[in-house]
Amino acid sequence: MKNLIIAAIASSLLLANLASALDYSVEPGKPVKIIFDTDMGNDVDDALALAMLHSLQNRGESELLAVTLTYPTPDAGQFVAAVNTFYGRPNIPIGVTPDAPVAVPESKYLKVAAYKDSKGKLLYPAKFNAAKAPKSVDLIRRVLASAGDREIVMVQVGFSTNLARLLESGPDAISPLSGKELVRQKVKILSIMAGQFPQDTRNKKKPEFNVRWDVPAARKLVAGWPTPIVWSGFEIGKAVLYPAWSIDNDYRYVKNHPVQQAYQAYNPTPHERPCWDLTSVAYAVWPGKDRGYFTLSPAGNVEFGPDGHTKFVADKNGNNYYLIVDAVQAARLREVLAALASEPPQKK
Repeated sequence: MKNLIIAAIASSLLLANLASALDYSVEPGKPVKIIFDTDMGNDVDDALALAMLHSLQNRGESELLAVTLTYPTPDAGQFVAAVNTFYGRPNIPIGVTPDAPVAVPESKYLKVAAYKDSKGKLLYPAKFNAAKAPKSVDLIRRVLASAGDREIVMVQVGFSTNLARLLESGPDAISPLSGKELVRQKVKILSIMAGQFPQDTRNKKKPEFNVRWDVPAARKLVAGWPTPIVWSGFEIGKAVLYPAWSIDNDYRYVKNHPVQQAYQAYNPTPHERPCWDLTSVAYAVWPGKDRGYFTLSPAGNVEFGPDGHTKFVADKNGNNYYLIVDAVQAARLREVLAALASEPPQKK
């Protein structure tokens, strides 16, 4: 076992040295400003990732500026509002995309936002009106327009629908810049959960879920995104499973917790869900080598097969990278992601 660990560490160091210099540093004492683009409603790891973002904000390490949705139903926004309110941040704006891909599976857990107590009162009251909510692309443009240069980190953990449309957006009342120009000027990096690397061979019939439901958007995103993109592929989440013991024990500081109940509604313990989306959040906030949670691939380009299967092609001039974890890193991530997702809200 000792030899295996030494070999894994040596492999990580070698790959780290091979990675080209990715200009992504976090200034000490300043929170990473994040826009969280999510298909909240499909898999419960989105809910865990949102909880994690709130915990990181409690620590002063990040600031959640907006949540934008690629799950098209109104209850997705209601659930996000419920979680944000539970964590004491009811005013975080939520963008909606009613015409996002509609052939997605019916959510197993968004109903948690409508849970009531024995007296008929909502367990997780929150103010949200899908009909009055801003459209996702408009909200992203507004946040970017008001940000400083290279100040925003985008985290995409769902379909590429919103960000592809952002790139295609033109000057408007929000900003005289096109969407692509806004991204180039305001975004530091895009941390994305999608694909499988270095090549998607896990399922010859179906590409990775987040790519599969909007392949044209994924192609447009990769072709036009002007800043570095770091991919957390299918294989990363599968290597880091959210511990069932955390769901069963770590949320007991309150009688009712929306994220814990969402997990049990989606697929109850002893099931352990892959941490797909949580790893993209972790890299967005902790990109540096000092923590050692991830190893970064060399620079390259992501190519898509006819049906959306992903393939990474190394190219020193490329702006795409993918994350790599060994057994030691996966074990460390499993612990820290569970600790963050289950951390209590700040006391009012």
